[in-house]
Amino acid sequence: MRVGVFDSGLGGLTILRAIVEQVHGVELFYLADTRYAPYGEKSPHEILQRTLAITEYFLSIHQIDALVIACNTATSSAISTLRHRYPQLLIVGTEPALKPAIEQTHTGAVGVLATPATLQGDKYQTLADTLSTHRPVTLYEQACAGLVEAIETNRLTTPQSLARLEGWLAPMRVGGVDTIVLGCTHYPLAKSVIAQVMQREVRLLDSGEAIAKRLLSLLEGVGHHNRGESRLYLYTTGKIDRAMVSRILPSYVSLEEIVVEG
Repeated sequence: MRVGVFDSGLGGLTILRAIVEQVHGVELFYLADTRYAPYGEKSPHEILQRTLAITEYFLSIHQIDALVIACNTATSSAISTLRHRYPQLLIVGTEPALKPAIEQTHTGAVGVLATPATLQGDKYQTLADTLSTHRPVTLYEQACAGLVEAIETNRLTTPQSLARLEGWLAPMRVGGVDTIVLGCTHYPLAKSVIAQVMQREVRLLDSGEAIAKRLLSLLEGVGHHNRGESRLYLYTTGKIDRAMVSRILPSYVSLEEIVVEG
C-alpha cells in the first residue's frame, strides 16, 4: 500500500513518526509544503487550493492508496471537498484531541493551543460545541500566531518566543488548566518548552497515535497485512531544517526538494 502524508512543514513528521511505529509494510511519501508555510494564517480558499494540488501530486506521481492530512488547519478547510472529489481514496484527517482532554481533565479546565485558522474553522467549533455538552468544562482557547515559524526556525527558546508563550499560557495557569490540547501537528515539537513555561505538571495531548490507528484500520479494511518493513520518502517544496528532520525521524530513504504547482 502507498500512503501520502503532508503538512506545511516539520509538524506532520510527528504524525508520520506515529504511523511508522504502528503501520508496517507500506510505502510512505511525506511532503513538507514549506514554501507555502504556515497554513494556519492563510485563508480557507488558499489552504484548499494547496491541499488539492498536493493530493493531485500524490495521485499522479506516487499512485497513493491513502492520504493523511497531517495538519489540523488543512483538515478543517479541505477534507469535505477531498472526500467528495476522491471517493476511491482512503482519507484520514487531523483534529484536536479535545475528546480525550475533556475525558481526562480533573479540574474541568482545558487549554487549547491552535492556529488561528483551526480555531476559527467550523469543524473545530462544531467539535468543541458537541463535546462540551457531554461534560461541563471551561475551554481556554489560544490562537498561537507565530509559533509554527518559531518551531520551524529553531527559535522556541528565544526571549521573544518565551514571552509569547508566557502571555498565552499564563491565563491557563491561573485558571487551573491541567490538560492542554496541542491543536497543531507542529506543537508536539514544543512540548518541553510549553511544560517549562506552565511551571507545573500538565497533560499535553496530541493526535498522532489516534491518527496512526485510524489509518491502520482503514488499510486493513481493504486487505493490508500489517507486517514487513516500511519505506519512507520525504519531500519538501522549500527550505527545511534537515537536522531537525533527522531528530524527529532518524530513518528515511531520501529527502528531496520538489515543485508542486497549484
